[in-house]
Amino acid sequence: MKAVYIREFGGAENLEIREVEDLPKPKEKEVLVRVKTCALNRADILQRNGFYPAPLGFPERILGLEFAGEVAEIGEDAGNFKIGDRVFGITAGGAQAEFLLTDESLLAGIPANLNFIEAATIPEAFITAHDAIFTQGNLQTGETLLIHAVGSGVGLAALQLAKAKNIKVFGTSRTKDKLEKCREFGLDEAISTGENTNFAETINEKTDGRGVDVILDLVGASFFSENLESLALRGRLILVGLTGGRTAEFNLGMALAKRAKIIGTVLRSRPTVEKAEATAKFAKEVLLLIEERKIKPNLDKVFPIEEIKEAHKYLESNQSFGKVVLEF
Repeated sequence: MKAVYIREFGGAENLEIREVEDLPKPKEKEVLVRVKTCALNRADILQRNGFYPAPLGFPERILGLEFAGEVAEIGEDAGNFKIGDRVFGITAGGAQAEFLLTDESLLAGIPANLNFIEAATIPEAFITAHDAIFTQGNLQTGETLLIHAVGSGVGLAALQLAKAKNIKVFGTSRTKDKLEKCREFGLDEAISTGENTNFAETINEKTDGRGVDVILDLVGASFFSENLESLALRGRLILVGLTGGRTAEFNLGMALAKRAKIIGTVLRSRPTVEKAEATAKFAKEVLLLIEERKIKPNLDKVFPIEEIKEAHKYLESNQSFGKVVLEF
């Protein structure tokens, strides 16, 4: 089968489409998926550069964390799907290939109103966002949410999910144009961080000093101290991304006074049973919103798989708004 392959770790020029060994036949509750489309993530860039190795049991040099396609074969104990069903899901690696072998618990049926390109934009962003703000952050109707990098794939997914529950959302971005586009998705308060803006000051001003209940942080260390300042009493800070650094000063006094919860979360390295729980909650609570068109795919651009180098360069340029999809 063909796959996106890292010839050597480093720049996008080291990527190629290579014939690799066919996958084994599915057994027990495994499903073999014929991949039609898959989406790029920042993790793919990190892995390509040698900074984010695949978990044990997943290919070191074949990228891909999410996919959409058709069931090609099923194991003897698999009963959730049949051959030919349209499915999408998450994996810890290997999705950017013609075929993917996965546990059936990590799959969901693609809603009828989505094509394969639209479907590829959904799994990683929406499962990550849904798990972070609702399962980890326990965000409730009537509370407030701050999303950093709100114009990213996960940021846009979190914005749509929160607005579907009529939650007030604040969002930050370095790019004013992305903030304007996010208003079309329901963003209530846009905060530009491109010119060293003190977002904590803005948050406290906009909330009459109360702060926000939940912060979804896709940036990391550079925002940490202001995040604590921005939290309401008993607020929850959900740490998902580290593009702004890994190490920050920690104001213990403020954390104690606010009775803050600081929660780190990652999806890729979780055991299958935990990822299956996140997928099941997504299928139960999010798929209906897609079918009813209350939320929509966040598609930016589509590249044929043969243009994988160009796709990586485009994602690295930070021009994208939403998801970059690869099509076989």
